Amino acid sequence: MSEKQATSTRTEVATRPESSGVLVSDQGRTAIADTVVSKIAGIATREISGVHDLGGGTARAVGAIRDRIPGSRTNLSQGVGVEVGERQAAVDLDIVAEYGVSIADLAVAIRRNVIGSVERMTGLEVTEVNITVHDVFLDDGTDNGEADAPRVE
Repeated sequence: MSEKQATSTRTEVATRPESSGVLVSDQGRTAIADTVVSKIAGIATREISGVHDLGGGTARAVGAIRDRIPGSRTNLSQGVGVEVGERQAAVDLDIVAEYGVSIADLAVAIRRNVIGSVERMTGLEVTEVNITVHDVFLDDGTDNGEADAPRVE
């Protein structure tokens, strides 16, 4: 009798993930915009220690200018490209790694976090996460906070 209970429990647990998160069903269809997936992937990437910034040189320069404009928001999808279908998504990331961090280990951690976040929040299957490391950030110890202080009182 305990074998039957264990078997039914295993079957029940195995079928739950398939039934939850369905984006296309008899009751309707759920469409998720590319920007939603790119924001989720961008936030998930920034959560990983060792990622200094996202985007290539030009994107980071534009982002720095945008950050100086009063009232502007940080572009959370900077450096993130996505392709979203009805059931799957593919993610391309452009990052700047911090000096001293193993890039191979960093890529594994980024992939794990991005895939987990996107699949959990959207129900889409992430088929691939491609990462391009554009630069390595070397902290030279200068504090930019003094440059932002007012020069006169």
